[in-house]
Amino acid sequence: MGTTISIHSYRGGTGKTNLTANLAALAVQAGRRVGVVDTDIQSPGLHVPFGWSSTPAGPTLNDYLWGKCAIEEAAYPVAGAEVGPGLFLVPGSLNTGAITKVLREGFDVGRLNDGFRRLKSALALDALFIDTHPGLNPETLLSVAISDCVVVVLRPDQQDYQGTSVTIDVARRLEVPELAIVVNKVPDGTDPAALKRDVEAAYGCPVLAVLPHSDALMRLSSAELFSARYPDDPLTGELRAVARHLLGTTVTS
Repeated sequence: MGTTISIHSYRGGTGKTNLTANLAALAVQAGRRVGVVDTDIQSPGLHVPFGWSSTPAGPTLNDYLWGKCAIEEAAYPVAGAEVGPGLFLVPGSLNTGAITKVLREGFDVGRLNDGFRRLKSALALDALFIDTHPGLNPETLLSVAISDCVVVVLRPDQQDYQGTSVTIDVARRLEVPELAIVVNKVPDGTDPAALKRDVEAAYGCPVLAVLPHSDALMRLSSAELFSARYPDDPLTGELRAVARHLLGTTVTS
């Protein structure tokens, strides 16, 4: 069964969702069948980098969690020559009522776990990427606990440093098989090699990439995949290397 990879950050604004979308697309370009799930149910947005102006009119992750459909019925092929076949997105709902219902009533996190397993089996996935809700809550803890790999995204910011320390400690307590960090939105003038050494020393786990702030990425405003628009950009090369690492060294469960 395919590998489960959670992309997480302690705070919002780290670029986690864009990173998840691009890594999933690059994994498909490498010949894998990939699913990607937007578990940030309170503020879903993973559909946007794939060029969707809204979520589908059909079932979403919310419908699955409330027992209204099978998980694979909420998985939509992401079409487009820039991605290629083999990518499936399970979006969260943008419906205000659906979001407020989650905030008011919550959902069965065990059903979420069952859905991940079912999705990998039903779609014969090589990898399942989970875009988590920032911070630590029950659904995020579940995603972390069942993952083969957790990638923690942080910016070089003191608030991110402190929150990341908590996140990594929790992941270790949950005995995640592989734990790694991506440092994102690094400003010009920073020594990436020195930053990588400092972060690895501080947290005791590998840094897969130190990704620079990109004006080109900011100009896209999350409306499309950076790796598809700029396939030869050095940043895309860095993202490709991260995807290659995740596909090549994670544990298959």
